[in-house]
Amino acid sequence: MELKAYAKINLGLDITGKREDGYHELRTIMQQIDLYDEIKIYAEAEISGSNDKGQILVSCNDSMVPTDERNLAYKAAGLLFDEFDITDSILIEIEKNIPVSAGLAGGSTDAAAVLKGVNEYFGLGLTEEELIKRGVKLGADVPFCIMGGTAYAGGVGEELVPLEAPGDYIVLTAVPDTRVSTKWAYGAYDEIASSGNIRHPDIDQLRAAIEMEDFGCVPEFLGNVLEYATIPEYPIISKVKNTMMQNGAAAALMSGSGPSVFGLFMDEEKAAKAYDVLEMFDLVPEERIFLTGFQN
Repeated sequence: MELKAYAKINLGLDITGKREDGYHELRTIMQQIDLYDEIKIYAEAEISGSNDKGQILVSCNDSMVPTDERNLAYKAAGLLFDEFDITDSILIEIEKNIPVSAGLAGGSTDAAAVLKGVNEYFGLGLTEEELIKRGVKLGADVPFCIMGGTAYAGGVGEELVPLEAPGDYIVLTAVPDTRVSTKWAYGAYDEIASSGNIRHPDIDQLRAAIEMEDFGCVPEFLGNVLEYATIPEYPIISKVKNTMMQNGAAAALMSGSGPSVFGLFMDEEKAAKAYDVLEMFDLVPEERIFLTGFQN
């Protein structure tokens, strides 16, 4: 079985509070883009069919990705193996194309793909809604990655409302060669937010523009409160954003907790020029720059 696990960007990301369990309440518009990891699931017949729980083996072409119980794809398979007492064993091969720790939901989308894949492979019969309920146990982005496309997400990511893709923008995504801890980013944001000096993005206006198909207004309402935490610590993010804007982007924004930055372009030539400038001035390695579109 072969699956595509698509990356996501946040067109808007706001934090409205923190729950007693430590999770943050979010309001965000998520959009998948046509950049994806490739997931393959194989039966491991020689170690399958015993009365014991089936084994889950994971391999990955990126040495930075753990292949044991720390891997979200492993956890996703384990969740269903435990629930349904699956005794067959599988091998999950992950070919990473989405950079690690980039704010593009690389781990979450792999987990979502494995949930869907294991469900289909073993004929478990779970609906998308039932998979989403399980996915939220793995991470805030996993429910959206199961649904895909474009969506408003609230709560901790589990309250999803599907939307139409906001136009035919060309998406230039650049991932500076650094890593940002999501846990650190949210913690740093909490400290900054306590001062009250936060300008929150208007998620309602952004959602309304998409729902009314007023796609030309979408760039006006893009915003991500986590930039307040991440950009001061990683100024390369601001440099990448400015480079995109100076070279014709309608808007540029950090995705998730960073360090990835995406720009929305109406003109393919301008997007290609911005790509060349980012590479030319060594702001982002060539293998970490992607020209894509929205994935519907």
